[in-house]
Amino acid sequence: MRHQRRNRLTVVIAISFLLLGGGFISGFAGGPVLPAALAAPAPGKRLAPETNRSAPAGVETLDPRQLYVRPVPVLWRGGLSLSSFVTRNFVGSGRCANCHALLTDRDGNDMSISNHWRSTMMANAARDPLWQAKVSSEVARNPALRQVIEKKCVICHMPAAWTQAHADGDKVALFGPGFLNRENPLHDAAMDGVTCSFCHQIQDQGLGTKASFSGKYTVDTAAVSPGRAIFGPYRDPVTRIMRAAEGFTPVYGPQTNDSALCATCHTLYTPYLDDKGQVAGTFPEQTPYLEWRHSIFGRDSAKRHEIGEADQHGVLCQECHMPHSREGGVIISRWAPPEIKAKDHFSRHLFVGGNVLMLEVLEDNNVLLGLTTPNSKLEDTRIRTLHQLQTESAKLSLVASRRRGNTLSATVKVENLAGHKFPTGFPSRRLWLHFRVTDAAGGVVFESGRPLADGAIAGNDNDVDPATFEPHYDRITRADQVQIYETIMVNTDGRVTYTLLRAARFVKDNRLLPAGFDKTTAPEDIGVQGRARRDDNFRGGSDQVTYEVDLGKRPGPFTVTAELLYDSISPAFVADLSKDAELPLVGQFSRMLARADRRPVVVAAIRWTVPVL
Repeated sequence: MRHQRRNRLTVVIAISFLLLGGGFISGFAGGPVLPAALAAPAPGKRLAPETNRSAPAGVETLDPRQLYVRPVPVLWRGGLSLSSFVTRNFVGSGRCANCHALLTDRDGNDMSISNHWRSTMMANAARDPLWQAKVSSEVARNPALRQVIEKKCVICHMPAAWTQAHADGDKVALFGPGFLNRENPLHDAAMDGVTCSFCHQIQDQGLGTKASFSGKYTVDTAAVSPGRAIFGPYRDPVTRIMRAAEGFTPVYGPQTNDSALCATCHTLYTPYLDDKGQVAGTFPEQTPYLEWRHSIFGRDSAKRHEIGEADQHGVLCQECHMPHSREGGVIISRWAPPEIKAKDHFSRHLFVGGNVLMLEVLEDNNVLLGLTTPNSKLEDTRIRTLHQLQTESAKLSLVASRRRGNTLSATVKVENLAGHKFPTGFPSRRLWLHFRVTDAAGGVVFESGRPLADGAIAGNDNDVDPATFEPHYDRITRADQVQIYETIMVNTDGRVTYTLLRAARFVKDNRLLPAGFDKTTAPEDIGVQGRARRDDNFRGGSDQVTYEVDLGKRPGPFTVTAELLYDSISPAFVADLSKDAELPLVGQFSRMLARADRRPVVVAAIRWTVPVL
């Protein structure tokens, strides 16, 4: 499973989550340094002390970038120009790029907003082929709720088009004559994804509360040019150029530097139906913001922060997903008047999550999908995403390893470095442990969690029968037992489902918890579900798994390897979606995925030797 390392791979500082289509996965290199008081778990039931002995000598930390190295993409494919649409309340990203491209810091590093943003899943939210396919499938399975489904999905994936249509009293639709149709007057606005002039017009009203979750953001659509407020994180902005060029007035808006802004779309509740087709409640489909609030990284949703503020009481989404230029000295507009001062705190619009697979699908299908980014920029984002997954999201360590006769007992610790659960976001993602023992000749003695070429995991019940799933484990003794950190949805009848509008609750949610997350006090919407609730080693920030292996009569020595692997789309989810392959968008995505590299990303890996008795 080792391949020649890609020559082009470079280390780029990036940040975690993912999201969706996206999704966000925030991470920290070794985790942020916080006062001891803040590192304590939240009030509530006290858990038993965690076993955390020093790792045995001789444990080698492997470089995950050397494992399962992915093929070099075709970089020559260009992309279309950024959109320059104009509506009554919004303008396209191409118009913003006229001034906010070709930016550098004082050391000459690229700080161009458009260069960074255009290749992210935020920019490509409307063109995401998985999103298009899944919405198409949900509508086909629940045709009576077509309008509800399309509205729920476009409100965050095509926010400028949705907001403009709603303000103008026009019908909102995705399919047929809707936003995906090139003849629709708001098609260009829709396909610009989470565009600049949308995010920067969100008002500071109800942010961080239920009033703004699930796309209930507020944009002042009654404002007229040039009095339309466009918010940014800097006080006393220069206004005359943007007022004259685009009809917006720059205004200081501290919400642009706050997690509460992200929460409008990254806290998503969807309606679900019972077996009679009636709406029976709402389901917490994605809750990274609420997970973050329940961790040591969370901050008060009502408090706003200056962009250069050194606050040790938490970590904002923007600090990981839009990390500052380290060198500073950024002039934020290339047509800058003399009075504009260089900014030492400038947020790079990287928006890196964990969705390596989808970025590769975009690279492979750039022309077909009509992307407005060249493959070279997609590759930059893909490398940043790999970097954040493999250096800033999680780590492995060995707690104990001992041999008694023919039995090896080893306890592996998995630590979550992210500011929310890992994985988080859309419920098709999973993280798992691959544990392997080999003898002196290289023969496999024991292996749990072996990744297969089609994306499946050997021994995983869910990959064999999507109606079943692998439970959470504290102790593993057989090869067909696999520790998989994931969510499993069930409908109102208690059956496993992959249809979002039938998902009533999670029957399993053992995703790694962020540091400080107290599972005994967590609200049900973000709570731990399944056997992990009763596992005292599964707690805020980490989990421990013990493997007991029968070595037989082999004398040794033995080599033991543990890998933490990540995949953003499970085969069971794909198999369920493929039931609707006759739908054009589902068929298109299925063909794209069939050509994709389905190997997982290695997040972390360790290796050690068990000597001869």
